[in-house]
This record gives sequence, structure tokens and C-alpha cells, in this order.
Amino acid sequence: MHPLRILDRLEEILIASLMAGATLLIFVAVVHRYASGIDALYSITAAIHLSWAQELCIYMFVWMAKFGAAYGVRTGIHVGVDVAVNQLPPAWRNRIVLFGLLCGALFTAIVGTMGARFVYGLVDTDQTTPDLELPSWIVYLAIPLGSYLMCFRFLQVAWSFWRTGELPHHDPGHVEGVVESPHAAQDLAAEEARTGGPAR
Repeated sequence: MHPLRILDRLEEILIASLMAGATLLIFVAVVHRYASGIDALYSITAAIHLSWAQELCIYMFVWMAKFGAAYGVRTGIHVGVDVAVNQLPPAWRNRIVLFGLLCGALFTAIVGTMGARFVYGLVDTDQTTPDLELPSWIVYLAIPLGSYLMCFRFLQVAWSFWRTGELPHHDPGHVEGVVESPHAAQDLAAEEARTGGPAR
């Protein structure tokens, strides 16, 4: 398998795992909180301490957001206002789009470098998180790692755009892994014509 494909898959697995883990943890914490208010279950729930769950969920969402931003650059799902750019002649449009991508790469490289310096300064300290008592540098490591990955994705998209003139485009109707029938659109149109309205 191509190294970039491996990186893509690891990125997707990390984001999905963090999202699923945080959701499950929040669900368990909420159930635990409400169960603690029931007299019959209090003796069981009192022995289970989940005071750390909120802090861990926050860290998981921060990591998910940083790596999700890189995923957004790669797949083209970030919101962008390109009305004025699309009115320009193709040559100028291409230059401005490429300039914007390179500015994004520069900005994320700067953020990543500043984050790396900050994390490096934390490594030699005894600073820990309040509830989990994790070394703080582990939590803040999301900043340089996520920013450098986002920088790489900006450069990857810029290189692809320079070669092909196309940006990644996200189709909200597409489900990855599902092969769409070439006759699906025709079947849908025929069904709408037959029923006189949108197909259900």
C-alpha cells in the first residue's frame, strides 16, 4: 500500500476512534450521574469514580479537532468563500488559489513550530493535568502534530492543484465504500416522474 494511503487511513482511524471513544465516555458518565441519584443503585455507583471523564473528553475532542482540520483540507470540506475568485480569468484564479494554499501551509507551519517549542518547554517540567495527572506536554502535543499534518495537507493539495488544476471536492451525497450504480440517477428520475414528486 502507498505510504500516503496508509497516512490517510491512520488519520481517519484516529479521528473516528477519538469521536467514538468520547461519545461512549460521555454516555457512560451521564448514565453514571443519573444512576447515582437512584437510592437502590447508589451503593454501586458510589464505588465508580468518573471525575476524570470530562477532562479526558475535552482532550479527545481537541485532538480530534486538530486532526479533523487536516482531514478537512485533504477532502475539501472546509467552508470557503470563492465567489469573487471564481469570477476571475482562469490564469489569475489558479494563481490566487495556489497562493491561498501556500499561505495556509505557511500559517500552519508557524503554528506547528510555535506549538513544538511550547511542548519542548513543557517536557522538563512537572506540570500535569488536574484530574488525570497526565504530563501536560502529552496533551499539548496535539498542536504541533495536528498543525504539521495540516501543513502537509495544504502542500499536498497545492501540488495536486498545480499539476491538475483541480481542488478536492466533497460530495455530501457520496458514501465512501459504496459503489453507485450508473443507472441510479435515471432510476431516481423515473421514480419521481411516475409518482409526481421526490422519490422516498
